[in-house]
Parts: sequence; C-alpha cells; structure tokens
Amino acid sequence: MVSVAVCREMETEPCCEEHEDPAVEPTEPAVCEAISELSDRCNHTELPCGPAEEGDELQRKGQDETQRCAGESSSAEIKSPKQQEPRRLKKTNSWKMVRFQDPSAEDNVLERDMSAESLFPDHPIEEWTSSTFEELFMAEDWQDITEDRLLRKLVLEPGAPQATRPAWGQEVTVKMQCVLDDRTVVEKDCKLVFVIGEGDVTQALEECVLSMQRGEITLLLADSQYAYGLLGREPDIPAWAPLLYQLQLLDAREKPDPLTLPVADRIRIGNQKRERGNFHFQREEYGQAARAYCMALDVLTTRRRDSGGGVEAEDDEVQEYRVKCLNNLATAQLKLEQNEEALQSSRDVLALEPNNVKALFRAGKLLSDKGEFKEAMEVLKMALKLEPATKAIHMELSKLVKRQSGGRDTQEWKPKPAEMLGDSILILPKKKSTGISWTLILGALLVALGSLVASLILTARN
Repeated sequence: MVSVAVCREMETEPCCEEHEDPAVEPTEPAVCEAISELSDRCNHTELPCGPAEEGDELQRKGQDETQRCAGESSSAEIKSPKQQEPRRLKKTNSWKMVRFQDPSAEDNVLERDMSAESLFPDHPIEEWTSSTFEELFMAEDWQDITEDRLLRKLVLEPGAPQATRPAWGQEVTVKMQCVLDDRTVVEKDCKLVFVIGEGDVTQALEECVLSMQRGEITLLLADSQYAYGLLGREPDIPAWAPLLYQLQLLDAREKPDPLTLPVADRIRIGNQKRERGNFHFQREEYGQAARAYCMALDVLTTRRRDSGGGVEAEDDEVQEYRVKCLNNLATAQLKLEQNEEALQSSRDVLALEPNNVKALFRAGKLLSDKGEFKEAMEVLKMALKLEPATKAIHMELSKLVKRQSGGRDTQEWKPKPAEMLGDSILILPKKKSTGISWTLILGALLVALGSLVASLILTARN
C-alpha cells in the first residue's frame, strides 16, 4: 500500500481546480488564475470552483476532519509528561500528517506519531541530540552520498549481511523522524511507504534509501537543496533549512500493478500523487506538479485485469477522480505554456464529462487562441448554456466575435497592432478619394486655352 506524509495543509482558495486533501475533499488551482486576463475581471459571477463542485457537505466534512485532527493533537500534548528530559525531542503545534494507508488495528499510529518520544529510543547519540549541523557536515566519520557533500549519512546499525539494496522504481517502507538544527521535530512516521523516483518524498530520502540495506538504521544529514529549498515548508520548516533524519529501512518490494488493485486502493494511491502535485503547484513548481498529476492518472485507471489475464471494463467510480486530476493537469500545463497539451487534457475531461464548464471554458479559449474560431464558438456557447451568468464566458465570446470580424479569413486571424499594444494607439482612417482625376482637370484647361487662342486669331484676321 502506497502512502506519503505531507506535513503541510493545503489551503482552499476561491475559484480553483480540484486540488484536494485525499482524506477530505479537493481544492483546485484556478481556471481563472490560469487564464489571467479573464480572472482579474471576474467580479460578477465566477466559474464554478472546487468547493462548489464537490458540494457544501464535502467542505463541512473537511472542516470537521481538520477540527478532529486538531483535537487529537491537543489530547496528545496533554498526555505527554509535564517534566521532560533536557534533550527529549519536541514537536511543533502545527503538526500535519496526511495518510494514505490504513493504520493497523493494534497500533494507535496517530497518537504515537504525535508524541514527543523518539522512534529510536535505543540510539540516543550525541549527533542526534546536541551536535550542530555545521559540525556534522564537517565530520570525518560520515559517508558522502553525493559528490557535493551536501547529503551525508552515518550508519548506526548495519542491515542484514546478504540483504540487497532497493532499486529505482521499487516500493519501500521506512521508519523515520526528522528535526531542524534546534531539534524541533518536523516530520515523524513509523511506517512511511513510497515509490523511489516518483517524488512522493524529498530527494534526500530517495537518495539515501537507495544506499541502504534492509534493517539498516542510519542518520541522514540533508542540505536544503535536497529538502525544501528556498521556499521551505510553511509553517514549520524555514527557508534554506537543512534537515537531520534518523531512519530505518523496513522493507523493499516491487511496485504493485495498478490494474490488479481494488478501486479503493487506486483512489487512495491516486489521491496521494495528486496531493503531491497540489503541494508543488502551490510552490509554483509547475513541472513537478504536472509530473505528479500524470502519475496519478496512471493509477486512476478505469480498467482492471481479470483472473484470466485479460483487461475488463470497470465501473465509473474512478472517472470523477480522473476528471479532477485532468483539470489540475491542464492548469499546470497552462502555467508551463504547453497550450497543445492543456487543450488535449481539457478534451480528455470532456470525453469523460461533457458538461464540465471549466474544461469547456479552457478548451474554448485555447481554440480561439489557435484561430479555430468555429469550434471555439461552439464550445463557448455550450459553456454559456450551462453557466449563463458567468461573466468570464461572456467576455471570451466577445473577444471571439471581435477576432472573427477583424479579417476576411477568420482561420488566419492575426492580432492587429492596437490589440497587441493597447487601445491607446490612434489609427487614422484613410482619406477617401474625391472621384475627380487631375488628368481630366488638366485636359479641360488645355481645351479652354486652345479655344481662347483660336478666337483671338479669328478676331485678328477679321
């Protein structure tokens, strides 16, 4: 079973795609944010957002879940001893752990993770409790995992003698805890499951696990470049903060085939990937967000293998989750200026849900930008029929009409200088022809002059 610990709560923003907490309900990156020229003016009626699409009941469910987690956090703090040892680890009040696995019935996983007790009580070593990170980066007895000496490990307990190391693409289970330089606990999980190379966790964890044997316990010192970098992770990890991990490799195995998994497991794993994509999207790491959404779509398939080895069609239960993930993917692709890919993702949404207004609006605008005005008009009219009060659709239709009337061949429409540079440019109209030719005027003068000369000569002779 795949799982990931995401220690940052996704914030719900207005007018957003389906960016959601898998355990609760989604919040989306905005269609209007992806199409900035329209969203800034949407002060009348906005396009339907994630919370509206999922329903008020789902929002209340998310709020209840958040309150419940907060209550459990408070209760865990009350249960902790009042007098602690000087070097006992402490935790932050903003602790957030999103799980995608079923906790075992005999273990209270949440209560254990929220406590201030160390997961490795048999290894209370100085490096973990009091040494500064600067000293550990310069220590001679640590091994360098990378050549830049920014990712180092110290083996506390070796693994099994003949145990093999995990390989890229395998699924692993680790027990880990992580602290800042002041020994504030920022991550802790007694059974974290992830696939190496799929970005479910920090790069530091993936690189270190590849060098470990089953059963091995090690300290991992990671520079911020291999952790959360310039942005950190609000509210508990500052920018440019190095991290110290203590972890043990519990198991390594091949990644399960999504087609063999039950629907519930596919949804849980797919939501894990999408949640990671949401995390990267909010950090404006759009390339990594798009990659996470693509991996989520690989899991959120609507087909399965039967006992005979063939592939059977399955229920529509997964389709709604694919729609949400495709909408998120299209928005990330727009941020990357991958317009063709975003148009294809929007069409994939419409193939599953023809009346999805966000996909209709996005596809209509992209088709209009490509110059395919006829198809764009049909798509935008369909969106307008579904949401007649949405101002953004009216604005895009008005733009489309202006583009169609701007040239003789609408399929080869190009923006005029005034539309590219603004309305402040004054384009003077061409002067209309008076209809009188200067050649005719000159000829008439010559004829009149000739007549005058002839009359003078006749008069002189007489």
